[in-house]
Amino acid sequence: MIIKRGHYLQVEDGVWSVQKGDILIEGNVVKKLGEVTEREAAGHEVFDAAGMLVLPGLVNGHQHTPMSLLRCYSDDLPLMDWLNKKMLPAEMKMTSEDRYKGAMLSLAEMIKSGTTTYADMYIDMDTIAEAVASSGMRGALARGMIAMDANYSDRIEESRQLVKRWNGAANGRITTMIAPHSPYMCPPDFLKAAVELAKELNVPLHTHLAETADERQMIQDKYGSSPVQYLQEAGFFEDTHVVLAHGVHFTAEDLEVLQQVKRGGIIHNPVSNAKLGCGTSDLLALRRHGIAVGLGTDGPGSASTLDLFMEMKAAAWMQKLLHSDASALSSHDILTMATKTGAEILGLGNDIGTIEEGKKADLIMINMNQPHFIPAHEPTSLLVYAAAGQDVDSVIIDGEVVMKHRELLTMDEEKVMFEAQQSAASLLNRL
Repeated sequence: MIIKRGHYLQVEDGVWSVQKGDILIEGNVVKKLGEVTEREAAGHEVFDAAGMLVLPGLVNGHQHTPMSLLRCYSDDLPLMDWLNKKMLPAEMKMTSEDRYKGAMLSLAEMIKSGTTTYADMYIDMDTIAEAVASSGMRGALARGMIAMDANYSDRIEESRQLVKRWNGAANGRITTMIAPHSPYMCPPDFLKAAVELAKELNVPLHTHLAETADERQMIQDKYGSSPVQYLQEAGFFEDTHVVLAHGVHFTAEDLEVLQQVKRGGIIHNPVSNAKLGCGTSDLLALRRHGIAVGLGTDGPGSASTLDLFMEMKAAAWMQKLLHSDASALSSHDILTMATKTGAEILGLGNDIGTIEEGKKADLIMINMNQPHFIPAHEPTSLLVYAAAGQDVDSVIIDGEVVMKHRELLTMDEEKVMFEAQQSAASLLNRL
């Protein structure tokens, strides 16, 4: 395929710039950028991108896809009430079919709003992996593990089998991680077992960390340490690759520990954290300590929306308010978090996250011929502060067109929505 007559964004030293030229895709790789000769173009399908801006696909670093069935079911409650009184009882009643239909609904929403790669943490991950494989999405999948008792061997084995079955599947679109849910739901022995499993299988660790002040107090009361220190004592940061969701409540000592993380980083979920009243991460403090930060939505049961353009806005606004400084983070910083850095945190930075020759063809096209994009003084600012997921015209993942001119090509959108609605109604009837 050749993408012609469009413009594309590239990043160098944290600054994004608009380039004019063709994008030649062969197989699942960007073969050439710039002028494509007639000989090179022979036999290639032409995609006319006139009036569009081509971006690297967005990376959602933390998600729980089946929770789309519980969107706006449990709003306006503190996190622990939201989780324990509403979400967990409903999730315990979900069937495998429910989880598949919820995952498909989330995947459809993410593709339609420009996400091409995401990280999932849930149970019944074989079912979710099947959904990812059929949708064309790129996914980093993990079995979320809770160990409130001493008998956790089944969860460890499920995670091991997930890695063996799915790591590298779907032409490499599926990768895997090991996911002890959180410090407050995992005792020390279990955390150590999870760390050893990740090292044995050479995959990242994915966990929730320091999301609420209540979590910090729980760990302090039980173990006499902060959540970060608790993970450190379990060996969580010793020669591992870590994906740490949320990261809202850190001390200066915590940041010193996290500064030693060489592979991975924090996935900031500003909309979910604001909606649940958890607070917001101090991204400037993280950056001062050299800690990588990507963006995620969290599950649709909390965030309500899976639109990463909304997360970009929220991330920027909240840092400016937190620091009373309009220059706190630039639009270039935010777009980097949503693409390049997010890919690096998931361990995929060599393949995706930027538009470069030799990288995978994960691309999205934004229709710039709309009133809210005129005039185009600063394209990166327009994308972060003015764009929304609905502005995504077409999506290419792994060299395949999965959405063209707002039409999903890998799934029947009407069927996905109808079946998800039916599953959600049935689920609530079983409570």
